[in-house]
Order: sequence, then C-alpha cells, then structure tokens
Amino acid sequence: MRTSVRTFSPKAEDIVKQWLVVDADGMVLGRLATTVASLLRGKHKAIFAPHVDTGDHVVVINASKVVLTAGKADKKFAYSHSGYPGGLRSTSYGDLLATKPEEVVRRAIRGMLPRTRLGRAQLGKLKVYAGSEHPHQAQQPLPFELGERTRAKA
Repeated sequence: MRTSVRTFSPKAEDIVKQWLVVDADGMVLGRLATTVASLLRGKHKAIFAPHVDTGDHVVVINASKVVLTAGKADKKFAYSHSGYPGGLRSTSYGDLLATKPEEVVRRAIRGMLPRTRLGRAQLGKLKVYAGSEHPHQAQQPLPFELGERTRAKA
C-alpha cells in the first residue's frame, strides 16, 4: 500500500501580508539585504512556496546610515548604461551612498531576489527611505528587529 504526500500550495485566502519596518541604522548592507529579501519573498512563513508571492511589505528607514565593510565604498561600483555606444556610467558606492542612499539599499536587495516577474512583484513591495520618517503609518507597520550579527562592529 502506497501513501501519497500531497504538496501544499498556498491559495490567495491563505496569504496574509503584513507591513514591517526595518531600521537600517548601523547595519551592514549585505546582511540587511539578505534579511529584507527573505522577508519580501516570504521565506520566514510556514506557507512559503517559491512560485507564489507570500512575502510581506517592507519599509526600510535610515538607509543613509547603512555601513559598507572592507572598503567597498571605494572599491565597488554601480553601473548604468544609456543604451548608446560609450554610454556606460559608473559611480562608486561611496558617492552613491552620499547622494542616493535609497538606491544603494534597493540595488542590494534587488540582487537577492529572483530575476522573474515574481521577483519584480516582490521588489514592488519594498519601500526605502534615507531618513527615519516614512508615509506608511496608515498601514500600521510592525517594527522588525534584525539580529545582532547584522550590526557593524563598533
């Protein structure tokens, strides 16, 4: 006699999406990005399925206070291309952190999400702000505490 194992696939009524606030003050960029990407995908939930968007909405505040380790501020570059020959532009992460800190955090998290329609939908649930204020109080976001390992050594 054979027993069959049924694979659970979450339905729309099973999925409950919350709003979470993550404070990036003093956090290492990569460790912050892995945690936030996991929250966006829904990997922290028991109903996680890789083909369904079960993740939560995440608001990252204090993006300007994120920390880059091992001299990455000078050594790592962000590239963009205009689409024309010779249109490649590069900006160091140190300069980008000084001018557009939201873009630094968004790029790091985007790199850890799937490169599919589902990944783009999950990235749409990410809101990043340089300061400590955000306009999402109406959604009643819950604070999400990251582990002590994500903090930069003082």
